[in-house]
Amino acid sequence: MKTEVKKIDATQRELNIEESGDIIKNKFEDVFKHISKDAKIPGFRPGHAPRDVLEKHYASYAHEQVMKELVPDIYNQAIEKEKLDVIELPRISEVKLDRSSLSFKAKVEVSPQIQLRDYKKIKLGYKKIEVSPDDIKRSLDALKESRKADSIDDDFARSLGYPGVQELEEVLKRQIYLQKENQQRKKIEDTIVENIQKGVDFKIPQAMVDRQLEDLLRQAKLDLALKGVAKEKIEEEEKTLLERLTPQAKNQVKVYLVLSEIAKKENIVLDDQMPRRVMEFLLKEADWQEV
Repeated sequence: MKTEVKKIDATQRELNIEESGDIIKNKFEDVFKHISKDAKIPGFRPGHAPRDVLEKHYASYAHEQVMKELVPDIYNQAIEKEKLDVIELPRISEVKLDRSSLSFKAKVEVSPQIQLRDYKKIKLGYKKIEVSPDDIKRSLDALKESRKADSIDDDFARSLGYPGVQELEEVLKRQIYLQKENQQRKKIEDTIVENIQKGVDFKIPQAMVDRQLEDLLRQAKLDLALKGVAKEKIEEEEKTLLERLTPQAKNQVKVYLVLSEIAKKENIVLDDQMPRRVMEFLLKEADWQEV
């Protein structure tokens, strides 16, 4: 196999790929063998038509089948040979096939080269989580307001499914604690995300941005539909939604690629759980300080 890689920009490559010899000839033979088994040609039983007759009737079909079967295989071999980290399906063009050779171009998008900053020992501030009597009172007042002037007493607690006010307050205390804990966790993770991408500049692959933007747009439309917004109104808002969501999509892709680069350096498996595993790694390696 002959391969030539042309760099178009930071994330795009064009491959010129050529294959010749037995691999092409053998594939044609395999295809014609399969054709022969089922070919319906007047005057011949299936499997008994001479090759020249098969060629006459099925040459075009065989040519198409060989391309369908060989191009993906040879493309994958070329990618592996050139050690390209491809992130999007290729755009294949200029396919040329005869009985002894196959050539084509493949335009691909690859992961950008990312120069990471030091991502260990990120300074993280945390504080002991406490639930004050005022926190509980605010929650009780909110409940009272939602019930339109009920008194906060045991009868009120029982109407919500609790034996008394004390038990209700204990439940609210746990809920408030978890809420504060989640808020602090999000703030800490936001700090990590901000630190790992600060000063890291690279070209973000447009194909990944487009894919992420499509997902965000679909979710935004679904959210609007669930709120009762008419389909026609949602479609009218699509352009506005795209403009609003594009920066978010770009940032999410950038963060994902930075996390992926850390995963590669730390031998963390690149699967659907990668972002979570990398975040756990960064949390473990961080410099924790109580504030």
